[in-house]
Amino acid sequence: MRKFLVVLDDSRECLNAMRFAAMRAANTGGGVEILSVIPPDEFNHWIGVGEVMREEARERIHAHFEVFAKWMRDRQGIEPELVIREGEAVPEIIAQIEADPEIGVLVLGAGDDRKGPGPLVTQLSKSSGSLPVPITIVPGDLSKEKLEAIT
Repeated sequence: MRKFLVVLDDSRECLNAMRFAAMRAANTGGGVEILSVIPPDEFNHWIGVGEVMREEARERIHAHFEVFAKWMRDRQGIEPELVIREGEAVPEIIAQIEADPEIGVLVLGAGDDRKGPGPLVTQLSKSSGSLPVPITIVPGDLSKEKLEAIT
């Protein structure tokens, strides 16, 4: 089964990427894997405090994941998988793609403001020629109706 890998973060563009991945997976018989990366700099505190912060980050990720997972189950009939990694985002995304041979497409949402498409899109598009899977970049200003029409 081909999986669509989506990155769960705090960006607004994440929502369109989630919707696109779920709709494409439902229409093609694929699956969705949601990856969340906890940056290492969040835990540069005393060991005990760092462990508490790490656990709180995981709880936040699970809560966000459940919102998307419920929508995917209810609207698209897709049961997404959650993967949590710790480290720098881009190397961890690449490591996850290499670790799971079922991942067939990386889906990223692009920002729609003057700052550009976002750090992940910028960094990963620079190395897209050497990635083992294609990248689909979903425009940030894509409406729900347009999104449904193209999937």
